[in-house]
Amino acid sequence: MRTFHFVLNLALGLTLCAAAHATGDETRIKKLIETKFPKAEVSHVAKSNVLGLYEAMVGDRLVYTDSKVNYLFLGEIIDIERMVSLTGERMQKLRVLPWNELPLDLAIKLVKGDGSREIAIFSDADCPFCRRLETELKDMDNLTMYTFLLPIESLHPDAGRKSKMIWCSADRAKAYYDFMLQNLMPTSSPDCDNPVEKIVALGQKYRINATPTMVFRDGRIVSGALPRDALEKELSKVTENTKTAPKAKSAENGKAAAAKP
Repeated sequence: MRTFHFVLNLALGLTLCAAAHATGDETRIKKLIETKFPKAEVSHVAKSNVLGLYEAMVGDRLVYTDSKVNYLFLGEIIDIERMVSLTGERMQKLRVLPWNELPLDLAIKLVKGDGSREIAIFSDADCPFCRRLETELKDMDNLTMYTFLLPIESLHPDAGRKSKMIWCSADRAKAYYDFMLQNLMPTSSPDCDNPVEKIVALGQKYRINATPTMVFRDGRIVSGALPRDALEKELSKVTENTKTAPKAKSAENGKAAAAKP
């Protein structure tokens, strides 16, 4: 019995030492990166499964380095056998926006069918890829969509004004979908109380700097104008237990909840 306890304690001790060593290495590498790149914001460091490299999240980019930070590797690591970007897979796991942190009262809400599937979309009014995404979403059913008007004014200088005009419309959802799907310009004044600046700040906080960007109920962040089959696949990944997670604050936005594009 004493021998058993000795072996068990020894095994536990070695495990804890290994974990502490790993944590120490990651802390050391994080400090090295920050020392060599003083302006870098390093939010994550971990040992990767490839070539003994360490992965580091620097800003909104995943990079790789050696244990002494003598070299920095930029770009994607591809698993040739599966033809999958390992970097992309890791980025999707590391980039998470908890659903209950989304201020859904700042979004335009549209319920289709039973609304059982939920998705949040950061959209720029003048973004052609956002229009393409809306075209793919148009015929999908049983969906609740929350659209955050996020103008990327460095690319689309007039997007902020149009976003405010859409928000100031009596029926926000109708104004948004009329504009995105039919190119019908909203007629409302942009001078009402609106959340556009708050949404821009939210985008900065979570490093959402491209549109369209989608957030799924399980917190995954996916960017790009995905085709319908890819959207269905992403929605199917949302696990059952996320449906019982706390819901964020929501508002009906006038007639938006019942509007149809």
